[in-house]
Amino acid sequence: MAHNLYIENGKAHMMYVGELPWHKLGTPLREPATSAQAIKAAGLGWTVRKVPLYAIEGPGVAHVPRHYGVVPEDRWGKPDCPVFGIVSEDYHPLQNVEAFEFFDSIVGQKVAMYHTAGALGKGEHVWILAKLPGMMEITASDVLEKYVLLSTGHDGRTCVRVILTPVRVVCQNTLTIALQSGEEIARAYHTRSMDRQLDNARQKVQALMKGFDTMQAAFRAMARRKMGESEVHSYVERVFPVPDDVPERKVPQWILEDRANCVHLFHNGLGNNEPDVKETLWTAYNGITEYVDHWRDRGEREHMYAVCFGRGFQIKGHAFSEALTLVGPISTN
Repeated sequence: MAHNLYIENGKAHMMYVGELPWHKLGTPLREPATSAQAIKAAGLGWTVRKVPLYAIEGPGVAHVPRHYGVVPEDRWGKPDCPVFGIVSEDYHPLQNVEAFEFFDSIVGQKVAMYHTAGALGKGEHVWILAKLPGMMEITASDVLEKYVLLSTGHDGRTCVRVILTPVRVVCQNTLTIALQSGEEIARAYHTRSMDRQLDNARQKVQALMKGFDTMQAAFRAMARRKMGESEVHSYVERVFPVPDDVPERKVPQWILEDRANCVHLFHNGLGNNEPDVKETLWTAYNGITEYVDHWRDRGEREHMYAVCFGRGFQIKGHAFSEALTLVGPISTN
């Protein structure tokens, strides 16, 4: 179950528009959905609640003060009801419907249309992907659509994040990256001040659009930067460094495989042999993102989570940051 989608009664809690996902699961819609349509099609209309915790040992039962379990209300009381996470009394849940409403207020109703939405694991992680108007043209043969991704979680550890996500039209290779390593357009934590944090995030629409301008300028600069074989190897090695606790002369086999696969995709990745992008920093970067999204750790149970939010997301963010160091200052003029 490399997709790690939340499956209930044989049905995945996910909706999508357009091409059938590689895992062949989810509810298809013929055209981009409104938030109301998306949440219904993805089966995300359920809510969560905090419930008291108790310690039980033998005949003894003791209440655990100031701590709660987060559970889905529609499954509470049933034998298979999961506990998404253990949280303090300060934890403030953000319901799925509230996340969609918040997203509407960020991207504008009827301006951005929802293309995918779903839940991972047992429902503890939720994402929403919306398409914004307009395109980013990197070269004549390489065009990116503009998407915004919101992720949230009910596990007590996952904050609300809003990030920019371009999709490479020429090969449908999803590139999930932040403008800088570890930087999102907006972030909010599940505390009593969440409403205020979300209000602040609503004010970042202009910054979000400016972020796409910056991203487009960076990608164009990468497409102009020619890369020789030795430079490609050096770039890939910085993206996949040897851990500090491993002697440099003993590079782990998995790191050697990561590097070799990315160099291979630099030459042979989808869309990487187009004349106006061939053998550039742009194709080196896309070789890494294609590898992470479609090949690396494909057999792992939480591959989809890793690609969008976890280790895979971090690698792609690092790849972008390293690319920026090679192209220098970016101008949007």
